[in-house]
Amino acid sequence: MSLANKTLFITGASRGIGLAIALRAARDGANIAIAAKTETPHPKLEGTIYTAADAIEKAGGKALPLVVDVRDEDSVKEAFAKTAAQFGGVDIVVNNASAIQMTKTADTEMKRFDLMHQINARGTFLVSKTALPYLEKAPQPHILMLSPPLDMKEKWFAPHTAYSMAKFGMSLVVLGLAGETRGRIGVNALWPRTTIATAAIKNILGGEALMRRSRKPDILADAAYRIFNKPVSFSGNFLIDDTFLHGEGVTDFEAYRAVPGETLAPDFFVPDDSVPPPGVVIGESMH
Repeated sequence: MSLANKTLFITGASRGIGLAIALRAARDGANIAIAAKTETPHPKLEGTIYTAADAIEKAGGKALPLVVDVRDEDSVKEAFAKTAAQFGGVDIVVNNASAIQMTKTADTEMKRFDLMHQINARGTFLVSKTALPYLEKAPQPHILMLSPPLDMKEKWFAPHTAYSMAKFGMSLVVLGLAGETRGRIGVNALWPRTTIATAAIKNILGGEALMRRSRKPDILADAAYRIFNKPVSFSGNFLIDDTFLHGEGVTDFEAYRAVPGETLAPDFFVPDDSVPPPGVVIGESMH
């Protein structure tokens, strides 16, 4: 397995899961277009497109930092054109950019509703649509969404209808596009069984307590890496990170813990019938 000389276009790659996926590919000598908004340091969020680029180059990859707003069609088109001009094409697209606000309906301002839908559902659609002509020329193209299985249960929507609609919107793009590009492009969704130690967990969902009960973004990076090495016939799958990795022969998940010995916290949107791999114990939800 290798992603040497492959070109990845990753939204939201300046930090967290997007950056972890980029760094895993960079170790093979891949080219990474960092399509993200953070150009100048943010007081609460570590990382910019330039610090990400530096980390990718140090890991062995080539980086192209691009200021991209996934809500803006011209911005996305220009970013793909620059990526193809720089690296000769695009092989893999990762729709990782996401907005989150977990509020009840009465507490959700329409501008936040719009933002989540513009970034999550519409942004994923726009980036994927714009990528198609580039991916059609690639030998083994993939599109990956960081989005949940389509488990349409009331319990996933009732606490935060607006966010769930926007996040499931990303997965609906997987469902449709996998069928539309069957045999030509691998289109899949990847979702974590546990919370992942990222800025969103720390700042929005649960602070340090939940960070301790999370896994590192590396588990998603390792899963994504294996997906990208699959043939394009591997498509239309809604994968849970550890179940997929276990199917690929991974048996030790301890290294992925943010803090060894802490009880792992389950992420939302994981279907009830999704059983953890042998030896993996998940605690109660903190949400």
